[in-house]
Amino acid sequence: MKVLELKNLTRRFGDFVAVDNVSLAIEEGEIFGFLGTNGAGKSTTINMISGLLRQSKGDIKLLDKEINKNKKFAKSNIGMVPQDIAIYEDLTAHENVQFFAGLYGLRGSELKNRVDEALQFVGLTSRAKDYPKNFSGGMKRRLNIACAIAHRPKLIIMDEPTVGIDPQSRNYILNSVHKLNEMGCTIIYTSHYMEEVEEICSRIAIIDHGKIIAEGTKEQLKAIITDTKDIWIGVHSPESLNISTLKAINGVNEVQVDEDVVKINSRADVNNLNRIIQYFINSGIEIRSIDEQAPNLDTVFLTLTGRTLRD
Repeated sequence: MKVLELKNLTRRFGDFVAVDNVSLAIEEGEIFGFLGTNGAGKSTTINMISGLLRQSKGDIKLLDKEINKNKKFAKSNIGMVPQDIAIYEDLTAHENVQFFAGLYGLRGSELKNRVDEALQFVGLTSRAKDYPKNFSGGMKRRLNIACAIAHRPKLIIMDEPTVGIDPQSRNYILNSVHKLNEMGCTIIYTSHYMEEVEEICSRIAIIDHGKIIAEGTKEQLKAIITDTKDIWIGVHSPESLNISTLKAINGVNEVQVDEDVVKINSRADVNNLNRIIQYFINSGIEIRSIDEQAPNLDTVFLTLTGRTLRD
């Protein structure tokens, strides 16, 4: 089931086209990574999905309903965790969540239960009566998440939820993303930390100059820029190596010996590392180190856009 569908989504600001005929679909249960440099069109797209900005043309469907014709439905089924922390310093943590949950129409005992549930989920129950001005940056971001999930939305948009916080809070938030997903939430996740996206996202889209330039799993994106991988194996006594036998292993393209390092180029789609290691063991060649030089998401992004994500 498609939770979100964009068709030919376009946004112009005068003569400038910020988002240019973007089409994509996000399936139920996905953690969908959405990447782009500053000015690429990512934030504009997110603002249109969340209803903060009207598109110039194109359609946005949430659970098969056009959001502009079903604004109340869209509002109740989208949770937004913005990059800039959106909480009130002069309200307690409980009052913040209560205020935002109330905007979605929650009242009475249902409101109270949802607020308590959201604070418990982000680990702030014991600080419910405290004011955010006394919170760390990580705690404020967790409160930001609580405010976005109390109404139990089907789609949660998380825009840089871990920026500028300590490692412990970062891990807590990443674990929370997984838990929300396990609870049935579909998530759009943006981050400048590529390792986060690689770790948690099931599928990823890269936007540049207002257009989607690549979309797929991380393996599919890596395959766009290369279909090979390099395996470097540090050994003792490489002179006993039989290059011909090693090259006969399925997927191996080339083998070079550089002093005490055997450099193997192999097809990326062939999982042959165990067979390669077994060859060294059977040949009595001592392995000192193994380093697989596969491309990461940073490399993919830089190759496709020509820029680092923080530009």
